[in-house]
Amino acid sequence: MHSSLSLLCLLLLPPLPHTGASDQGIIGGKNAKSHSRPYMASLQDSLGTHFCGGFLIREDFVFTAAHCLKENEKIHVVLGTNNIKRNSKSRQKIKVKKCYPHPEHSKNKYDFDVMLCKLERNATLNKDVKVIELPNKGEKVPDETQCLACGWGQSKPKTSAMKNLQEVFLKIQNSKQCAKYWTSYFVPERMLCTHFNGKKGICQGDSGGPLVCMNKAHGIAAFTATPCSEIYPNVFMKTSAFVPWIKDTMKK
Repeated sequence: MHSSLSLLCLLLLPPLPHTGASDQGIIGGKNAKSHSRPYMASLQDSLGTHFCGGFLIREDFVFTAAHCLKENEKIHVVLGTNNIKRNSKSRQKIKVKKCYPHPEHSKNKYDFDVMLCKLERNATLNKDVKVIELPNKGEKVPDETQCLACGWGQSKPKTSAMKNLQEVFLKIQNSKQCAKYWTSYFVPERMLCTHFNGKKGICQGDSGGPLVCMNKAHGIAAFTATPCSEIYPNVFMKTSAFVPWIKDTMKK
């Protein structure tokens, strides 16, 4: 069993060409039905290249992973579309005014990996763009609960980002089992994980996307193994552990 730091892989996708995306997605996923995940957000750089996912939790705030922060880079958020390469009437592209990574994240890049990004203007909420409900502080998800992960990340290692939103159903794995794989990198107070057998899971570019369980965003895609096809549990930050911080930060 691997336990070295080199095995861990933050799910940040480096800039990739706009061409070369296939019709498959995440790992073992499928195309999401058009506008079925209206809370999904694509974080893009100044060139329009997708590098992280996120999700709308208020008309002016997107929740994502802290390691998605790009210093000295203008970030845009794209909402309201499954195909992030195509313009449509429902598509909303909004500049990010400021991002607030969790202050504890700088001490350990694998822990406290959450960030709020305030938009320059409010998103227009409608049937194609909606906020997703967050869990209450300390709310738990039972083991083996089936949850949904979504993203525009790679469908397998060393491929391009996807143009169409992908989704995959994953089951919550017991925290003690996660800790056996990830040792001290897994912090059960602030993390949860899902089973991964090499066939269905998250990959690079899916960082910051939600893990939706019981219609609430219970997780934020954080890290997995290198390569992402390695049979290790996928790790998500636990949203319920950060509810007080989220509420305080959104007052700014």
